[in-house]
Amino acid sequence: MDLMLKGKSVFVAAASKGLGKAVALQYAKEGARVTIASRSLDRLAEARRDILEQTGVEVSTIGMDASRDEDIRHAIRTAAAAADGLDALVTNAGGPRGGFFSDMEDADWTRGFELTLLSTVRMIREALPFMKAAGGGRIVNVSSVSVKQPIEGLILSNVFRAGVYSLTKSLATELAPYGILVNTVAPGRIGTDRIAELDAKRAADLGRTLEDVQAEAVSRIPLGRTGTPEEFARHAVFYGSFANTYVTGQALLVDGGTTRGL
Repeated sequence: MDLMLKGKSVFVAAASKGLGKAVALQYAKEGARVTIASRSLDRLAEARRDILEQTGVEVSTIGMDASRDEDIRHAIRTAAAAADGLDALVTNAGGPRGGFFSDMEDADWTRGFELTLLSTVRMIREALPFMKAAGGGRIVNVSSVSVKQPIEGLILSNVFRAGVYSLTKSLATELAPYGILVNTVAPGRIGTDRIAELDAKRAADLGRTLEDVQAEAVSRIPLGRTGTPEEFARHAVFYGSFANTYVTGQALLVDGGTTRGL
């Protein structure tokens, strides 16, 4: 299938590793002009080299802390100026810290809000003028299956990622007249550093081995395994492509069938 991405300008946030990097790699394979952003300049440079080696495509890099408004403004405007506009945006950020309601102070809630929900608002706000000028665009908000089924011990993620999905739904209606489609792609258990960190924390909290915690988690997945970043990326890039012409306001769960709710 032709995803109609050749020559399109794409911005992928938090793309120095994990899901963001996998999404950027898939866009590059489709011939898009990709800009990747992250706080870590060293990891960005490494991701750029990896994508070049695998695709022969040079991606642009720019430093950006997703919790800082000025960083977001600078990054997206710079990317759009370099690529003569912006056609697709993938919002993404590292997850807020794990824990229960009783563990959280006001500063934790503020940090989680800024990192997870407000960063998405800010990125979209900066991207919209370019998409409207182009007569259309695609926005993919990377979220979590917690938008449908809260995850124990991740209170901040549960609350603010649900907000991202509500934003997605609202914007799908507001932006449809401009030809801009907005969707959420929600990973379940995908093999990233974030999952490894959460597994290690859970094992320590429960006094169990890491292997036991991982096996228990996989046992709840109907497909019987952890997903790969590449599997997630293929779905995210379709939703954020111009082959997608009629899906907007939706949350696609990439979770191996784990979420049981209708």
